[in-house]
Amino acid sequence: MNPSTWIGRSVSRLLPSLPAAGKKPAAALNAAQPPARSLGERLKATLRQEGEALSPRLLRRSLEALQAIIDPQVSEVEGGRRAMALADWYATAPVGQRQDVWLLMSEQFLADSEKSRVAQARLAAAVGTPEQAVAEVHFRRATVSPRRRLLQRFSVYPGGIEFLVGLRADILPFLKTDKRLLALDVEMEYMFSTWFDVGFLDLQRISWDSPASLIEKLIQYEAVHDIKSWSDVKNRLDSDRRCYGFFHPRLPGVPLIFVEVALVDEMVSHIEPLLDESAATADLGKATTAIFYSISNTQAGLRGVSFGDSLIKRVVETLKQEFPKLRTFATLSPIPGFKSWLGRHAGAMLDKLDDKSRAALERAIAPEPLSAGTFLTATGGALALGEKSPVRLLLLQSAAHYLGQVLKDGKPLDPVARFHLGNGARIERLNWAGDPSPKGLGQSYGLMVNYLYDLKRLDKHRALLAQGKIPVAGAIDSLFL
Repeated sequence: MNPSTWIGRSVSRLLPSLPAAGKKPAAALNAAQPPARSLGERLKATLRQEGEALSPRLLRRSLEALQAIIDPQVSEVEGGRRAMALADWYATAPVGQRQDVWLLMSEQFLADSEKSRVAQARLAAAVGTPEQAVAEVHFRRATVSPRRRLLQRFSVYPGGIEFLVGLRADILPFLKTDKRLLALDVEMEYMFSTWFDVGFLDLQRISWDSPASLIEKLIQYEAVHDIKSWSDVKNRLDSDRRCYGFFHPRLPGVPLIFVEVALVDEMVSHIEPLLDESAATADLGKATTAIFYSISNTQAGLRGVSFGDSLIKRVVETLKQEFPKLRTFATLSPIPGFKSWLGRHAGAMLDKLDDKSRAALERAIAPEPLSAGTFLTATGGALALGEKSPVRLLLLQSAAHYLGQVLKDGKPLDPVARFHLGNGARIERLNWAGDPSPKGLGQSYGLMVNYLYDLKRLDKHRALLAQGKIPVAGAIDSLFL
């Protein structure tokens, strides 16, 4: 029996027979739940404990299968074959058994602590001497874990990288409750940052003439404004639109991130005209403005790997070559965190009002007494609020404060703001009733925002943000309380 066959058979045995759905063994029904055992304790045990997916024997066999992938006696190709045998098993394994494999990968493939300690001591002793550079090399090598080599073996075959991206996506929801997985997650993020460097990505235009399978990916992964039909997606790929995505050669046909662009003659304030399938196409000869109205990441497993900044830069360069008259590059963006934030901070916003503004708001809410609760209740019919409504004004002022003044760890609190401002954009304009859909109302009372990409000031805006100052236009600054 060759090694690959052995690995395949060994891995298949990791699937124990499970009790029928909703049923437990009779003995377990009356047994008290024992305390959870550590992975090390389980590997040394003989019997499975209630709540453990793999028995100790199968857990040890799993570890052997993983270790065989990086056996120093086998070639990289053979190691890759063994890795894919495990990937085949993983595809049908229950969540609990997958979790056990994650724990093995995270806890059983650590760097040699003694070698790391010695190398660190040598580096500390070599600081400031001619031997420092060599000592640093030895230290870096000593701290590389076998886990990295294990993950690399999965990348030998074309489907391996896709498997790893999916595996990390599986892990992410469990990180908050199981910190033991953090080592595996960080290792994967580090490796993906190298494998998915923008230098290895191709920018491709996605059009109505693209393969149907690719257009289906747009429908599947659109995260900002849901695509409702084929006519909807056709509208977004019309002659006055552009859609671009970043592609990796090892994930063919799958855009890692894509952006939808409308070519118009002015900065757009409402999303409905852009999504209106019956609207006439814009005259490209008059187009002066490119509006980025949807940017979607498609791979949860690539969280922490940033290529949005490079995508926008590449798209701007491409558009300028095709349409030399374009002068303005801006977004029409949602404000996904605003409504929930205001629900927690309405009282603080009321405290910022001067006496005149507070009195006007009290009259608008009367006969109810003014409080955070009554103000929030009054925002329930946001779309019906008149232009001079004090409730509407405070909503705009609160949104400006949320976007332009609230920082967490030195970065904008709102995730979309954090993305665009981190790329060097500035907050240009708030748009009332920009998105009156149920989703828009649920996120931000229907408010949308334009972020402006001033190509000559991107570095200046990044520098301001690094100093804790969010770049805003005068229209936003005037709303600050």
